[in-house]
Amino acid sequence: MSATPPQKPDGEFERGRPWAWIAWILATALFFHGFFQRVAPSIMIDDLMREFAVSGVILGNLSAFYFYAYAGIQIPIGVLLDHWGPRRLLSAAAVVGAAGSFLFATADSLPQAYFGRLLIGAGAGVCFISCLKITALWLPLRNFAFLTGLTMFVGMMGGISGQGPLAAVVEFVGWRNAVISAALFSLVCGVGIWLAAGAGDHSFRMSVRERARSSSALGLLGGLRLVLARPQTWLLAINLAAHGAPMLGFAGLWGVAYIMTKFGLDRTVAAFATSMVLVGWAFGGVAGGWISDRIGRRKPTMVVAAIVLTMAWLVILFAPNLNATVVISLLLVNGLASGTMIVGFAAANESAPVAAGGTVSGVVNCGIMSSGAIAQVLIGWLLDLRWDGRMENGVRLYSIEAFENAFIVFLACGLISLITVVFIRETYARRTVE
Repeated sequence: MSATPPQKPDGEFERGRPWAWIAWILATALFFHGFFQRVAPSIMIDDLMREFAVSGVILGNLSAFYFYAYAGIQIPIGVLLDHWGPRRLLSAAAVVGAAGSFLFATADSLPQAYFGRLLIGAGAGVCFISCLKITALWLPLRNFAFLTGLTMFVGMMGGISGQGPLAAVVEFVGWRNAVISAALFSLVCGVGIWLAAGAGDHSFRMSVRERARSSSALGLLGGLRLVLARPQTWLLAINLAAHGAPMLGFAGLWGVAYIMTKFGLDRTVAAFATSMVLVGWAFGGVAGGWISDRIGRRKPTMVVAAIVLTMAWLVILFAPNLNATVVISLLLVNGLASGTMIVGFAAANESAPVAAGGTVSGVVNCGIMSSGAIAQVLIGWLLDLRWDGRMENGVRLYSIEAFENAFIVFLACGLISLITVVFIRETYARRTVE
């Protein structure tokens, strides 16, 4: 796997070779792990509140430490990916994530739990844009949006595993042992990526040296300056953040507690119900990417998604007497719409030079992860404002009215997505700059 791949006459190696697919599969598996860790606290709310004696806003902050690290490293990682390549960064990220999982699983104090979640987020923060970089560098470009959607599909499977299935595992082995097992999975993926991506890493480093000798080279921060100077980047970052906040705030933390309270379901069943958002997100990403590639346009899919996202939250929050089946169906529809945000990543990649592909992905993903952190803490704060003082076994109990008041935030996100998508420039599924 370490041999130099055959070169084409123009200096670009042949795309889609077996080692490239293996590297992509392992990187996507690591993204699966990162998404699993992202939503895992949603089924541990009672355990974490009880063991660390925390309120809703503190629990939201504990979960959000993942997002603080994740969002904080997106831009630096994007820049470094364009200069160092995905192999070394992904392998190191796997080790960091495993260390964070171990610290979180063994935490006997809130500061240690915070630090563990911070490291988990830092490790996971490398994965998605590294998958995009692997796709852009080593796999067929004609399928970029579809493969990006497929990457997100696998990530959503990790999110689904971090809800219903994890709830069942936690009931059997406890939350600490479950998190330690996740740490071992991360290490295995990291070793595999290091071995599989050797050939691509060699070719990538050669191309970086060639670009460095060119008078048109962007330099380490040149790509970042170029990306940030484009209004398209900011519009896409805000638009995709508006899609990410409801999923990360609801399915990532508060959805299970809401479903349990509203319909009287136990934790495992409520977790499976909440995971419908992730199921929708998974299939929405694949379908949205495929449709967008086929029609050769990005905006139509994004406009429809923004409308559906807004309408779904309007009905969930304001329609009277909805039963569990209707609410769960609407959550599935919500996820389908939100999952098409993958098309926005394709538009971002097409709006930046090849050498700044990792950077623009990092900037856009930073907006999404920041929105997740803000949403989780903001929802916790709004819940605490409406808390009526009820507790059970050391856990705060929130009313349905408190949840639905807090979830107005998600409706606002839908409206933001509707406004910003109007101003996003169509790329017609091709790179608009060199």
